[in-house]
Amino acid sequence: MNGSDTARAFWTVARQRGELRAAALAPAGEDEVMVRTLFSGISRGTERLIFEGRVPVSEQGRMRAPFQGGDFPFPVKYGYAAVGVVEAGEAALLGRTVFVLHPHQDRFVVPAEAARLLPAGLPPRRAVLAANMETALNGLWDSGAGPGDRIVVVGGGAVGLLVAHLAGRLPGTETVLVDVDAARAPLARALGVGFAAPDAVPSGADVVFHASASDAGLATALAVAGDEASVVEMSWYGAGAVAAPLGGAFHAGRLRLISSQVGRISPGRRPRWSYARRLSKALELLEDPRLDALLGQPVPFAQMPDRMAELLAGPAPCPVIAYPE
Repeated sequence: MNGSDTARAFWTVARQRGELRAAALAPAGEDEVMVRTLFSGISRGTERLIFEGRVPVSEQGRMRAPFQGGDFPFPVKYGYAAVGVVEAGEAALLGRTVFVLHPHQDRFVVPAEAARLLPAGLPPRRAVLAANMETALNGLWDSGAGPGDRIVVVGGGAVGLLVAHLAGRLPGTETVLVDVDAARAPLARALGVGFAAPDAVPSGADVVFHASASDAGLATALAVAGDEASVVEMSWYGAGAVAAPLGGAFHAGRLRLISSQVGRISPGRRPRWSYARRLSKALELLEDPRLDALLGQPVPFAQMPDRMAELLAGPAPCPVIAYPE
């Protein structure tokens, strides 16, 4: 099944059920590249919704990933964090390691412009965080956070940890990660930011990011924001209602609730930043070895169908899939 003209791809074929399917593989044409995948990353929040069939009908068009196969809810080939080596096509990229917003698949052909070269100092395994880093960077732009701010990040998944990492690098900021899981405390410390349980969060924050995708997390985010502060909602909830506690101090404190979504570049940057420029910057921002702490132990691609539910529920902020040589 891994001949020169076929590949294997992971498909979600029913609720909480996946399988590897053969994929036809045409030769790389002009201005295309064939990529042999080394690693792919699982975006736990988004891919959990897809694996459970919880993408709202109203959002199915906007939720499509580049090079997605099939349609929501099932069967669908999804994912957007692949890192591999160019084996054929564009001469300037031959033998180079690239990041591509592509579903989980062991080999694939895409336009050469879709393949972003990794910086020389970035290990391929860590590069699977590029899409999440783009989301975090866009969220920081949306927030207006600046030097010296008191910043709270609620939710210690991959996006929340990356937001905390970026915010903590702003000069003079006091950045605290909040999570119900005390096991996130060492991760916060590794990234150089503080940690607090939800019942011990410092109040009066200048900027709050919410990335827990839970009603309780949103309530915490609103509760700790200072007067006229910004609360940036980065969670993607999928189908279902969300309880937003907009009583209490929400109006009296004149809080600003901001939606942040990576599908559009933040308005303040949009006139000057292209998607390619933002992705290249995200890859550059990953050149910090401390970010390896966000990655799970690589799981062989062949085991992905049997272990997908486990990976989505497990402790690693970013589960990693490894592909055979």
